[in-house]
Amino acid sequence: MRTGEKLILGGMGLLIVGLMVRNYIGFSQTPDQEKSIPFYSTATKELTIASDVIYKEQNCKKCHSLWTIKNIMATVPAPILDGIGSLRSEDWLFDYFSSEDPQQILKGRLKAEWSMPSYAHLPEEDRRTLAAYMASLKVEDWYLEDLKKLEYKKLTGNKWPESDDKDQQ
Repeated sequence: MRTGEKLILGGMGLLIVGLMVRNYIGFSQTPDQEKSIPFYSTATKELTIASDVIYKEQNCKKCHSLWTIKNIMATVPAPILDGIGSLRSEDWLFDYFSSEDPQQILKGRLKAEWSMPSYAHLPEEDRRTLAAYMASLKVEDWYLEDLKKLEYKKLTGNKWPESDDKDQQ
């Protein structure tokens, strides 16, 4: 073996050992958190099926992703909807979907072509179905803070404001 090959092989070995140690020590989450998916839905099977039809008809996955309907090869420009029901109420979501100009309710930071369209033209039943389903998309409490920080940063472009207690330390 040549010297260069030995260096490459040695570097790869160190990388593998480093990753094994990192996983063994568990830098990121507690064991309970690693074992569970933080997202869940309280929707009935009927509501899930009905909303899935509307979600696909309106081509929502062009801009948004859901862990239940995900193309892992695609990136989406708009907020991920996983856990949205822990952040927004069903009434809020219905009002948002019913608005002639959703940007007046929640200003987006995306280019105009990626702005949330109005669904006011949809039948009220469809808007209620979407709102009920989106409100059913919950996130485990241990993950909720991180989700709020991500949404805040995506919507405002700013870092989540730290509490006054941390600033005084």
